[in-house]
Amino acid sequence: MTTPVTIVGAGLGGLALSRVLHVHGVPSTVYEAESSPSTRTQGGLLDIRDYNGQPALQTAGLTEEFRKIILAGRQAMRLLDRDGNVLLDVPDDGTGGKPEVQRGELRQMLLDSLPAGTVRWGHKVSGVRALGDGRHEVAFANGTAATTSLLVGADGAWSRVRPLLSGATPEYTGVSFIETHLFEGDNLHPTSAKTVGGGTMMVLEPGKGILAHRERGGNLHTWVILARPQDWFTGIDFADPAAATAQIAREFDGWAPELTALITDGETAPILRNIHTLPVEHQWDRTPGVTLLGDAAHLAAPNGEGANLALYDGAELGKAIAAHPDDIETALTEYERAMFVRSVASNAGAPDLHVMLGDGTPHNLINALAGS
Repeated sequence: MTTPVTIVGAGLGGLALSRVLHVHGVPSTVYEAESSPSTRTQGGLLDIRDYNGQPALQTAGLTEEFRKIILAGRQAMRLLDRDGNVLLDVPDDGTGGKPEVQRGELRQMLLDSLPAGTVRWGHKVSGVRALGDGRHEVAFANGTAATTSLLVGADGAWSRVRPLLSGATPEYTGVSFIETHLFEGDNLHPTSAKTVGGGTMMVLEPGKGILAHRERGGNLHTWVILARPQDWFTGIDFADPAAATAQIAREFDGWAPELTALITDGETAPILRNIHTLPVEHQWDRTPGVTLLGDAAHLAAPNGEGANLALYDGAELGKAIAAHPDDIETALTEYERAMFVRSVASNAGAPDLHVMLGDGTPHNLINALAGS
């Protein structure tokens, strides 16, 4: 196969696909809307799982590089109540199958594994159209365009490629996250750092919660979780970070100060993340010359599986293309058939946000983590 594969989106899935293709001698070009790898921060910790994320990286020939960026001890998990009492404390004894890495470091590892020029930065897709015979034209906001006989949408929740295959659009789950950071926690925020512990900390009550990760350098990455209609958040002026922080913190009046400090002491402006999903059984009919991977294909609420599935999708699609270089439709058919099954299975086995924030919280999650 000499015609490059055209990939829209330089996230984990698109880069994993490009890397596996490169390993097999198949050229690809990745188009990314962001102007450079450092345009924005790349999220927080990811637990890369031994049944999907890690095998994907092995397929990509990057296992040794992956091991170098693992953050030791971060698989620890603790659940607290609103008073700061520990309800469950699971240490990281080094035997877990979900080592934690920083998303940005994982993405950079994948970027570094590709030939120079593979990723074309500053190419925001403005439109995609079918040309017939499995060929497509991708137009970019910078006035350029690309024509391809194999197009892969790895462009996330609001994919511009998805409409070629499906009329499905993401729907709001009724839950939103608000993100902030406390830097150098051990030095500058010792009480909060001690509360979070060595890995992940969660405090859950019906309709709300606080989740925090200990990242590299002792940085504390906080996610406030609120089950509220989208209209409720329009009443918060996120252009005024101090006012927004104060309004969010009021939802946790009466909680222990070491917990609310994870909100009020934030050193970055709070960022609202409305959580959307696609239907669990989202599928499409085989359409020549185009497919999807990752969130573009099976957007789900945060459950620890999204990044792993994107990596696995990319690796499996790369393997399928390499196995059928002269019969792309067979490759895409095999890939999609398996991907549809695993995405449904992943959703079925993952914790549901509304269960986590429902009347039985936090005990339903405690029971799940304890293996009950």
